[in-house]
Amino acid sequence: MRNSYSSEFKLKAASMVLDEGLSVPEVCASLSVGPTALRRWVEQVRQERQGSTPVGAKAITADQREIQQLKALLRQKDRDIEILKKASALLLLDAKDHSR
Repeated sequence: MRNSYSSEFKLKAASMVLDEGLSVPEVCASLSVGPTALRRWVEQVRQERQGSTPVGAKAITADQREIQQLKALLRQKDRDIEILKKASALLLLDAKDHSR
């Protein structure tokens, strides 16, 4: 079974490598995580700090998490607008049929 780590834990682990200058093996030993996972987190945090999140990845940094949430909200609002447009078009057609 795979372990599941919080975004905060991943950020802390990646920051130990990126900001505190610890090596991947040192951080792996102190936090009991595998090197593959840690290297992936480090690379993702590096990318997120530059303003992008890998496609399909759940954001680790707070800024990128917020951006992902806002993008999801925007997609939902766009879907809602499309539904409303279609509904109002149907209502207009129905109203025209009844006025004849």
